Amino acid sequence: MIPFEELKHFYKGKKVLVTGHTGFKGSYLTVLLAMLGAKTYGYALKVNTDPCLFDILYGSGMSSRSETDLRVRLNGGRPELDSLTESHIADIRDLDELESFYNRVEPDVVLHLAAQPLVRESYRIPRETYEVNVMGTVNLLECVRQNPCCRSFLNVTTDKVYLNEERPEYAYREDDKLDGFDPYANSKSCSELVTHSYRSACLEAAGVAVSTARAGNVIGGGDFNKDRIIPDCVRAAVNHKKIIVRNPASIRPYQHVLEPLFVYLAIAMRQAQDPSCAGWYNVGPDESDCVNTGMLCDLFTEAYGEGISWEAPELPAGPHEAGLLKLDNHKIKDVFGWEPVWHIREAVQATAAWTKAWVRGNEAANEELLRQVRAYMG
Repeated sequence: MIPFEELKHFYKGKKVLVTGHTGFKGSYLTVLLAMLGAKTYGYALKVNTDPCLFDILYGSGMSSRSETDLRVRLNGGRPELDSLTESHIADIRDLDELESFYNRVEPDVVLHLAAQPLVRESYRIPRETYEVNVMGTVNLLECVRQNPCCRSFLNVTTDKVYLNEERPEYAYREDDKLDGFDPYANSKSCSELVTHSYRSACLEAAGVAVSTARAGNVIGGGDFNKDRIIPDCVRAAVNHKKIIVRNPASIRPYQHVLEPLFVYLAIAMRQAQDPSCAGWYNVGPDESDCVNTGMLCDLFTEAYGEGISWEAPELPAGPHEAGLLKLDNHKIKDVFGWEPVWHIREAVQATAAWTKAWVRGNEAANEELLRQVRAYMG
């Protein structure tokens, strides 16, 4: 566990730019940054899922600044605190718009999460996937290069950046070859290489510490994306239907969304304090939490109850998806002293608990999210 008080001491009063703040991870990240006392600036498109965690947290009418309700509950009702985040709805492919926002904010820390994040969608829109994931990264790095006010830059990529040969019992390490198969994975491999180049050619000399974080598959309450197993479980459960599973034998490194987010915050903090900590990091669970989809569904049905079940019928063949992927997390443990807090069973139980709260209403869901964050921090 990364010490919360150490993070709070660093982030309090810092200006933090989060791209992709309206997404699943980004929404959680705005809450954590509020708890740390940071001043958060978000740049992203509106999420195209309905429902959407960002709207559940802040209300669907949010356009520039959030309502203060969540901030008040986060901080014990202290009225002197500003609103939770400044939200700018715009496309990261629009360099002029991004540059104008960046130069106005002049962030101390940049956390880059904006992406087209879906593997199956990337087969349908490969060009757009590359435009968002590669040129979006280039645009943001250009802003940092032209105005290196930020001292710490973190690009969040994926565990799928590696040339995955699906070798049994092999967990990919940071020095393995980058060459993702599908357009999503490959675009993230390219985003890594772009970041490496900007770091070496431009940003290191300007005093900007740069890292990338290759996260495993995240789960948690509030993910409503399509073509992901836990959101599929949630949709089936709340509609009292059977869960349909595409690939029950596929193995992935699953972790609760809070696990990588606290690591991202720690990387950005530590490299700002000590640039030698900057680098490329796998942010994945222990091997015991690399489970197949069938087991994940078993855990969800057990945690949710209410008689829900799953099946894996014969489905039409879809685009290629890896059947096996594991990450070696020793580097992040060695450099930052990190250990997972919640393992797969706790992660699934938290997801089911948030879902049951959400069924009761958005207010109950938000209270459950805050309860879980506090429980995670111990």
